[in-house]
Amino acid sequence: MNATPVIAIVDDDAAVRRAMGRLLRAFDLAVELYPGAAALLESPSLDGIACVIADVKMPGMDGFALSAALRARGLRMPVIFMTAFDKQGYEARAQAAGGACFIGKPFEDTEIVRCIERALGLPGNTR
Repeated sequence: MNATPVIAIVDDDAAVRRAMGRLLRAFDLAVELYPGAAALLESPSLDGIACVIADVKMPGMDGFALSAALRARGLRMPVIFMTAFDKQGYEARAQAAGGACFIGKPFEDTEIVRCIERALGLPGNTR
């Protein structure tokens, strides 16, 4: 029996976290919500996370620093970067950081689901 992959959403905006959580659950994905990078890194379920969706700009540790911290711990789950800010420069940084995908907010529902499917190597089954 295959367990449903757990997707961690890391964003300092509570409304964005909740909306993304609802969206991904509607696509039958398991989701955990985190208000910042430190909360994810301190989570006892960190080793069970299959994919991280991280906001590029957050107070304290940004999405790029979070990705580096995960790699420093030997964790290789794919990281999807997202931002509501000007994408110039961030997209190249996301690629350099080994990001599985880079999306700008706002985005289409199917866009984030396709990113997750690609990052996890799942067959496409978007609605």
